[in-house]
Amino acid sequence: MSRPRILVINPNSNPAVTRGLEDALKPLGFEGGPELVCQTLAEGPFGIESPDVDGVAMPLRRLVEGDNSSAAFVIACYSDPGLQVCREGTDRPVFGIAECGVLTAMARAETFGVIAIAQRSIPRHMRYLRQMGLTERLAGERPLNMSVAETASGEGTLAKMIEIGRALRDEDGARAIVMGCAGMARHRRPLEDALGIAVIDPTQAAVTMALGTVQFSNH
Repeated sequence: MSRPRILVINPNSNPAVTRGLEDALKPLGFEGGPELVCQTLAEGPFGIESPDVDGVAMPLRRLVEGDNSSAAFVIACYSDPGLQVCREGTDRPVFGIAECGVLTAMARAETFGVIAIAQRSIPRHMRYLRQMGLTERLAGERPLNMSVAETASGEGTLAKMIEIGRALRDEDGARAIVMGCAGMARHRRPLEDALGIAVIDPTQAAVTMALGTVQFSNH
């Protein structure tokens, strides 16, 4: 039998972000386990920021609907674009990294903080948390004010993330940090080492949930 596949979709068209996802997910690959495949959405913008969120929903749904091989899907953008319409388009599980990242943070600590890429992202994230009924566990959210591309490959990104993470920890009272952009994936471990509290990469969190779902459905 072929291995079941989990498709991790980068909804922007920046291949550097997709490569960062592949690197971040390597520890989750294991012999005999599901195959993890990262794919760039060619129709997506170079970086998904506030004006771009709704525009990728239907391209994502078409991709999910047309895929008859994957056992589960992960939408690797912290806005969870198209999550509900993709779930309506398939009977296989679809995971959004924002939802999974926040749920994982709450399993690790009483309060969590979020590092956003930009100030304009925060109101959208707050609306999402209100819809999930989770705002009481949020200690705070602070922006890097960088682009998606800069967080993936820019110089000085980690130092800025450490600065923001310390403010979330020391001033806002966060006991876990969620990185609010898939492009931040490569910074998780050094950020956690610098802060001394749990740092959640939401894509790793979502793929971990997908792995458990797929494994248990086959055993």
